[in-house]
Amino acid sequence: MRIVVAEDSTLLRDGLTRMLVDHGHEVVGAIDDAVGLTRLVERERADLVVLDVRMPPTHTDEGIRAALELRSHRPDLAIVVLSQYVEEDHATELLAGDLGGIGYVLKDRVTDVGQFVATVERVAQGGTAIDPEVVSQLLARTRRRQPIADLSPREREVLGLMAEGRSNAAIAEKLVITQRAVEKHVKNIFQKLRLAPADTDHRRVLAVLRYLEAR
Repeated sequence: MRIVVAEDSTLLRDGLTRMLVDHGHEVVGAIDDAVGLTRLVERERADLVVLDVRMPPTHTDEGIRAALELRSHRPDLAIVVLSQYVEEDHATELLAGDLGGIGYVLKDRVTDVGQFVATVERVAQGGTAIDPEVVSQLLARTRRRQPIADLSPREREVLGLMAEGRSNAAIAEKLVITQRAVEKHVKNIFQKLRLAPADTDHRRVLAVLRYLEAR
């Protein structure tokens, strides 16, 4: 796996690089800001990017902006975002798109080398890795009684595949049903989880987060 690391802390950047190399992966580039990240990823034909949410020059949202831009150009590019603490708006924005190949991990988890490397490898294979603390805090804003048990077996199956980052078309192919049937199941899931349409909430993200919390 060809990996690019974008992290402004020299200590953490070097540590991540050594950790990934020691576990058999190739770190093809390391950078301390988001300015040249897109060019670096394209030039090195990276398979995955590990990047910090906050990076120079303003240390606000450069990392998350770069992640969204990279995914818009390379939907197949796996991305693991690192954050010092849960930034709800940033997390929701990142998770609002295709969840496949996306990870959002708190930096505290990096100290568990085995767990972090496993997370990187799962995301690289198209999986989703959302830090439990991120799940907890995002749900705290819209917490309701979770009627997961009200979902039919097929609806739970569809929601499980949504949690893996699969699109409606991919879910239809996996379950050998029509895309229209998937859309109906998704609509039922939203209704049963009481996720009404709202400009400020991403229902697909919230449904997945509730599924993960209930597991």
